[in-house]
Amino acid sequence: MGKENEWPKPRRIKTPEGTILHTWNGKLHNWDGPALIPEGARRLREYYLYGIFHTEEEWKEKKRDRTGLPWYKNPAMRESARQGG
Repeated sequence: MGKENEWPKPRRIKTPEGTILHTWNGKLHNWDGPALIPEGARRLREYYLYGIFHTEEEWKEKKRDRTGLPWYKNPAMRESARQGG
């Protein structure tokens, strides 16, 4: 596998001020928790996925949606696909 085909690696960066950044492919991103913790203050945490800001509730919903059955195995989605939309 060549250099151009490598998957980006997640990075955790801690600034001298104590701010913790979780990045992936140059964007704030973290599926495991907040992507930005300003000056190490957990109560000021911010959630980002692929560089897009989300509230904690939105982030939890998106995290929940990424697990489970794919759309084509979900009986409700299969029925609507057969009906043409």
